[in-house]
Amino acid sequence: MSFIKLLIIEDDVSLARSIQRYLEKDFGITIATNGAGGLEKVKKETYHLVMLDLNLPDMSGLVVCQELRQLEKEVPILILTGIDDSETQVKLLDAGADDYVTKPFEGRQLRARIDALLRRTGLTSKSILRTHDLVIDSRRREAKRGEVVLSLRRKEYDILEYLTRNKGQAMTRAMIFDSVWGKEGWPNSIDVHIKHLRDKVDRPFDVPLVETAHGIGYRVKDLPLQ
Repeated sequence: MSFIKLLIIEDDVSLARSIQRYLEKDFGITIATNGAGGLEKVKKETYHLVMLDLNLPDMSGLVVCQELRQLEKEVPILILTGIDDSETQVKLLDAGADDYVTKPFEGRQLRARIDALLRRTGLTSKSILRTHDLVIDSRRREAKRGEVVLSLRRKEYDILEYLTRNKGQAMTRAMIFDSVWGKEGWPNSIDVHIKHLRDKVDRPFDVPLVETAHGIGYRVKDLPLQ
């Protein structure tokens, strides 16, 4: 089991199990089906991220969020909600939430938010990422092709790590933006960053790795290791 542990506080057992199946390859997953049970688990165990539903059977998710913060827990809190309006967003931030995702959501969208929050705390689900001759050490934030260390700017590195973590999958510009910039930034700058990234990651080498997924976004190829 991964040393990175996530707690899902969600009374929809089917949804919680679906999230667990999607993430359990890279994370240790615990499920609580009500607010009181979730708070009790946090008191007894250390988690690296909490996914919290707003509509729980015994208490409001906002109350659970506030109580988690009163426990002086610095754990990132990702709210799962069917409501997407500015008033709710303000209440979530005031209660101590770090981010939220609106239901229904895709697994890749949820994963992008999780990775972004974990990165802020210095954690990633996998420390060493590989495809072909590309090796990324996420703890050192270093990328190499063969023996050549790539000189990447911060956002270029973040995009490359995100695409490599999801190698072989086409990631939309919105997913890349969510993972790398969060809620602040300029989505139109993604294409510019990708161009600079290709100049450094692909142009000097025989095998290009960063490719356009036409009509979708971008991907890093999933190739045999060299």
